[in-house]
Amino acid sequence: MPDKMGFEIISGANQKMYTGQIIQYNVTPLPLFKTRWVTEITHVEKPNLFVDIQLSGPYKLWHHKHFIHEIDGGVEIEDIVHYALPLGWLGQLVKPFLVQPKLNEIFKAREQKMTELFGIL
Repeated sequence: MPDKMGFEIISGANQKMYTGQIIQYNVTPLPLFKTRWVTEITHVEKPNLFVDIQLSGPYKLWHHKHFIHEIDGGVEIEDIVHYALPLGWLGQLVKPFLVQPKLNEIFKAREQKMTELFGIL
């Protein structure tokens, strides 16, 4: 997550991942808009897959599958995200120029961090 988003884990990430795990975060996706995001890990198949959903937070729906594939010389992480925005037509209006670019920025920052930490991707 980009530093400017103020991503902070509040609780739930102090142990190994398991199905049913609840993790709470604070995040500032937009200037002056700080929110609490609560997710649940709904499915874990170590070391290949885990799924998280939003229980409460900025999205109307958030369902995120993380696939970890072994490849020559390392690993590849594949994300499949299904999400819906709140606020009906207003949410849809801001999606292409505000929300989607922000999500792209988040995943790009994660890719850079993984490369920095593990020399992968």
